[in-house]
Amino acid sequence: MSKNNNKVVPESHKALDLLKYEIAAEMGLPVGKQALGSLDLSTEFASELGSIPATSIKEDYWGHISSRDSGAVGGAITSRLIRKAEEVLFTL
Repeated sequence: MSKNNNKVVPESHKALDLLKYEIAAEMGLPVGKQALGSLDLSTEFASELGSIPATSIKEDYWGHISSRDSGAVGGAITSRLIRKAEEVLFTL
């Protein structure tokens, strides 16, 4: 089984990323470079993460976010995109 991750509109990648981070911020989820500062450094693994220079952390780091929260962000993205499409269709 092959994956098809081809985007219909490749230029939409940046806009979707902005929407993803906007929704995550509205939900109070710490993602990106600022996320490392909010990690609980009481565990050995987290303390090892704390020793990584902030410049080497990818902006798109979501490893500490639960699957439930990540799914909620994805659901909110889908909901907003559908709402926007309906608005466009109904104004024609």
